[in-house]
Amino acid sequence: MRISSNFDSGAIEVVSVDRADDIRLRLRADQGIEGDGAFRQWFHFRVHGGAGAALRMVFENASEAAYPDGWPGYRCVASYDRRNWFRVSGTHYVDGQLVVEHTPERDSVYYAYFEPYSHERHLDLLGWAEMSPYASVSNLGATVDGRDLDVVTVGRPGPGKQPVWITARQHPGESMAEWFVEGVLERLLDGADPVARKIREHAVLHIVPNMNPDGAFRGNLRTNAAGVNLNRAWREPDPLRSPEVHLVRQAMEASGVSLFLDIHGDEALPYVFFSTAEEVPGFSDAQRARQAEFVAAFEAASPDFQREHGYLPGRFAEELLTLASKWVAYRFGCVSLTLEMPFKDNALLPDGLTGWNGARSKRLGAAILGPILRHVSATGA
Repeated sequence: MRISSNFDSGAIEVVSVDRADDIRLRLRADQGIEGDGAFRQWFHFRVHGGAGAALRMVFENASEAAYPDGWPGYRCVASYDRRNWFRVSGTHYVDGQLVVEHTPERDSVYYAYFEPYSHERHLDLLGWAEMSPYASVSNLGATVDGRDLDVVTVGRPGPGKQPVWITARQHPGESMAEWFVEGVLERLLDGADPVARKIREHAVLHIVPNMNPDGAFRGNLRTNAAGVNLNRAWREPDPLRSPEVHLVRQAMEASGVSLFLDIHGDEALPYVFFSTAEEVPGFSDAQRARQAEFVAAFEAASPDFQREHGYLPGRFAEELLTLASKWVAYRFGCVSLTLEMPFKDNALLPDGLTGWNGARSKRLGAAILGPILRHVSATGA
């Protein structure tokens, strides 16, 4: 039996594979050019030669994960073909260790923290968008590892058109964020969709499907190739250590921002929710009213979204303006929200087979177009 992770977004440390019922593993820390980071939670690896064997995989250092509160109620995802992913019911968090018990039906099986979104699929998404008559793909510059940082622009500039920005995957292990963007783009570039057509009439959308392609490829949870948490770099981005944020901020300054959505995933909370901007200095009554309208519109658009559960006030303290959505709200005075999706499942609409997954993230992305249309129509009026 062999365990490997030397592939796109692969990450695991193998302690021992002496017996199928006692496989010992360790979560690998985020990797960057300035050394391994303190963040660990993402895993993605392949087991070969285990067909019919009752595997018992123990992640010995699960209690040292960045978010140990994410383990209770969590179920590992698995796939034989890397396309169809399912949850492993035999997943337990016991005495500080994550235990995954599974009997694979085939010799080759992949396990991951969440359904991956590969770099190849990312490039395919950009290529598909490039072929649309409604979109163009522009390169903003290079990441730390020299990968392209690209933005998909939908709609043509014109008088009164609203600049909308959507960014995803600042934290690379939150792959549900790029699945969400794929859902946004599939509907937004549909020539037969009337909501998409009206949005394109009122707005120009700038969409960054993956803010952190280096971290995604390396199999990191939260940091880029320099070991930087990009969503703590927005107040003063370093062009060398966090060029991704520096480049996107420059583009925002050039276009302006009337609505910003930053797409994420949360390890612990089994809900879809917004982190809002009330605590941002100078948050105005007009911003509050527009934000409330957008949130209410999304609640009406998707039963997967809810407003009861979310982050407690004061969570970010002095870090507040280092976060993307908070800095944008402060700088541009616009509606600026962080959307969080679960790594586990949506407790309001649970799915025993898949939990929260890529397909559900895509559907949520498609649903956000209704609130976007309402916002840009009202703002542009």
